[in-house]
Amino acid sequence: MDAREVVIQAIYLASSVLFILGLKSLSHPDKARLGMQQAAVGMVLAIVGTLFHHEIIRFDFIAVALILGTVIGYPLGMFVPMTAMPQRIAISHMFGALAATLVGIAEYRINAHVPRSTMAALGFEVLFGGLTVTGSFMAFGKLQELVPGRPVTYPGQNAVNIALFVTTIGMLVYVVLHPLAGGVFYTMIGFAFLIGIFMVLPIGGADMPVVISLLNSYAGLASSATGFAIGNNVLIIAGALDGASGFLLSVLMSKAMNRSFGNVLFGAFGGAPAATVKTTEGLVVRPISADDAALQLAYAKLVIVVPGYGMAVAQAQHQVRELATLIEKHGGEVKYAIHPVAGRMPGHMNVLLAEADVPYDRLYDMDEINDEFERADVGLVIGANDVVNPAARTDKGSPIYGMPILNVDKAHSIIVLKRSMNPGFAGIENELFYDAKTSMLFGDAKTSLTRLVAAVKNL
Repeated sequence: MDAREVVIQAIYLASSVLFILGLKSLSHPDKARLGMQQAAVGMVLAIVGTLFHHEIIRFDFIAVALILGTVIGYPLGMFVPMTAMPQRIAISHMFGALAATLVGIAEYRINAHVPRSTMAALGFEVLFGGLTVTGSFMAFGKLQELVPGRPVTYPGQNAVNIALFVTTIGMLVYVVLHPLAGGVFYTMIGFAFLIGIFMVLPIGGADMPVVISLLNSYAGLASSATGFAIGNNVLIIAGALDGASGFLLSVLMSKAMNRSFGNVLFGAFGGAPAATVKTTEGLVVRPISADDAALQLAYAKLVIVVPGYGMAVAQAQHQVRELATLIEKHGGEVKYAIHPVAGRMPGHMNVLLAEADVPYDRLYDMDEINDEFERADVGLVIGANDVVNPAARTDKGSPIYGMPILNVDKAHSIIVLKRSMNPGFAGIENELFYDAKTSMLFGDAKTSLTRLVAAVKNL
């Protein structure tokens, strides 16, 4: 190993260590920003190390690509609103998977005789890369409402998907045994693109957080396979970290919804309203004015805030923080209950509240906060729906039956901020809204919170 190769591998080692440290830091809210910085430095080192390779004889195209990537990436990172962050992440997965797929195609084209071991890595690379490209684009389309957010199903769909997947795997085996079969190789890539489309079409909006996490895992596997194909250690390590963490996150999120991977991928959850055992026929809701709600909040000893996608859409996190500060000035305590799948992606609510400078120690996971609701004077629900629906405990005919929820219905009093009585992603009514302890403050979350803040100030 010459001196240049030693330097490259040393840089790659430092880069890999920074990736691992960054991932570890992300597990703690107060260190998450540091984790992103560590990972960013690790990526810079990985790029620098790659530029030292003697195979690179021209830097003009690389410079153009770096400039183009910066021009595209900076606006995506700086100007995309938090409500659109899941879509941005889906697009990021698409770009990463597309890069892996193109590298695989280029590696296949420039090597006249590809060894079977390398061909296996290339095959996995373009297979996972291809399905992640179109799968991520479909997820983006559903979240952005460019395609229907509801599940798109047809008779025999699962059979078609399984047949397509088995055929594609068969092609993968064939090209590993016969690396020169270029026609089969490119057909396999085309089939991989189709798998990505057909895989996401039958999945509804409620499951998009799990799908995005799973696609993240696939993108990582494609990157890792790329590393094996071109002999790049940092790609192998970074891809494995991405693939493993994405898979584990998907498992945890499925567990949080009490659903299996098979149910997520084939269950068509989040679609048309399901027939449930319980109905809300004959039940009425109790509207409340901002002044009356402010009176309850101002003199409550404990208020537990439950943020949801409605808060994200309204960009109302700063008003939530201001209201909490006023409640605390009146002698009350404010805690925030975070459901694992609240919003459109893992950690969505955490990031929004952190943006409003809500202290990290006020954010509580579902398991930590659920027992607290029984002593809460007020449970303040802001745009959350399915994650607080008691039907998950009681209604065996409900599509969310068995899903762990936040025990808001145990609070002494409940105030729900909501635009209308429209159901959530699961397409079912929420019996919490008809509870005798529940009062509904209708309107845009930001507007309603602004009115609450003004009312509390006047007390």
